[in-house]
Amino acid sequence: MTEQVAMVLAVFALLGGVLWMLKKRGFASLALPTRRGSGSRRLEVLERVPLTPQHAVHLVRVSGKIVLIGTAPSACTLLDGSISEAFMPEKLVGSGQ
Repeated sequence: MTEQVAMVLAVFALLGGVLWMLKKRGFASLALPTRRGSGSRRLEVLERVPLTPQHAVHLVRVSGKIVLIGTAPSACTLLDGSISEAFMPEKLVGSGQ
């Protein structure tokens, strides 16, 4: 039993060392997520609809304004920047506040 516990601790130590090395080189981040109700978020994805495996349409709130963005492997395009919150379902409008 002691040998098994020691091996598990050794694996965790090895994983921690690899994570520390990756973080030091800039390949990993340990940023903690912010709370949803804190009001500090200026960018929020309200909804995403995949069109193909590489293409999607995103409904995004940016500093209180709602925009529609199309994404592809080689581009990101603003499709509509004048979407009013009056036409949004209540579950999406109230989710960020």
